[in-house]
Amino acid sequence: MFGLLSYTGIIASIWIVMGIYIASLYYPNYSHTRQFCSELGAFGSPTQKLSPAINNYPLGLLFVLFGYYLIAANSSNLPSTSLNTTIIGIMVIVHGVCTWVCGFFPMDADPYTPTPTTSCKIHTWAGLIMLISFIVAPAIVMLSSVYPIALRLFSFNCILGCFFYSYKLSDALKAKTHPGLYQRLSYGFQILWLFVYSLYLIK
Repeated sequence: MFGLLSYTGIIASIWIVMGIYIASLYYPNYSHTRQFCSELGAFGSPTQKLSPAINNYPLGLLFVLFGYYLIAANSSNLPSTSLNTTIIGIMVIVHGVCTWVCGFFPMDADPYTPTPTTSCKIHTWAGLIMLISFIVAPAIVMLSSVYPIALRLFSFNCILGCFFYSYKLSDALKAKTHPGLYQRLSYGFQILWLFVYSLYLIK
């Protein structure tokens, strides 16, 4: 049973893509390029209840379970005795808890509102912590000699891609153009890292 937890990172990586796509089907005229993922669960959206139910809550659980696996596993192919792996596990758990928080505290219907609600502020801060947690985790892999050079280089490229598209997201948000596209690309690099890192652990 414990061994099944090693697959939760892979499942989460696939789940988030499918969950957002399925939720968007019930949001008329939803734009994946112009709208944020969180707008699916925003106040007053057609999918306010559906989106966190099929995205945030199960995803949060999958992240927490995978983080627990990283901390507790003792398999021979996993450097589980390494402090690095423990910290990565903690970062994944933090990411999961913040995923729950983002689901419980919706963002405002208008992402450009100059006076966001308390719920939106909490949502934003939780999202920022999520971003940081999945920058710290691949950075640990990148800097650790425990991991093969190919995985370390891949982690570096994922961090680079995340930063680049986060910068593009900032510009798109100011211009009110296609922030949804750049949000997906930025977070996509983080999820891609999780997927590959998970595959490495069960090779």
